[in-house]
Amino acid sequence: MDILLQGLRAAAEDTRLRILGLCAHAELTVSELVDILGQSQPRVSRHLKLLVEAGLLERQQEGSWAYYRLAQGRGQGDLARLIVDLMPTQGSVHALDLDRLEAVKQVWATKAEAYFKRNAADWARIRALHVDQQAVDTALLDLIEEAPVLSLIHI
Repeated sequence: MDILLQGLRAAAEDTRLRILGLCAHAELTVSELVDILGQSQPRVSRHLKLLVEAGLLERQQEGSWAYYRLAQGRGQGDLARLIVDLMPTQGSVHALDLDRLEAVKQVWATKAEAYFKRNAADWARIRALHVDQQAVDTALLDLIEEAPVLSLIHI
């Protein structure tokens, strides 16, 4: 019962509800949330800390960046999804937040496209720095051997 109450208390604030709604649609960094919400970095970071401690959000560290997403799995993840499902999407602050999130996603897409255009000619070498192609090929062959090929194709 205490865990449920902790989750409900954490979600019972406007900005934290907005953050939950956004993180249900994308993994976001603090700086992206600051841009979308129009609030200061310390304030957004404090809200994120409370949501993570309550188990409603998960924090994933990748290098120097931390990404936040809605908690997965049972328990608090179920509560987080239920809360987000109850949020109005038409004519609300949440709808405006989702519009600003789409603008952030467009920036991501533009940056990714520019990166790949700059590096297309050298892509095989760059990929080899991060992924062992032999390991990928072996993993794919193992999957094919474990399951009939037709089961891998969505018919």
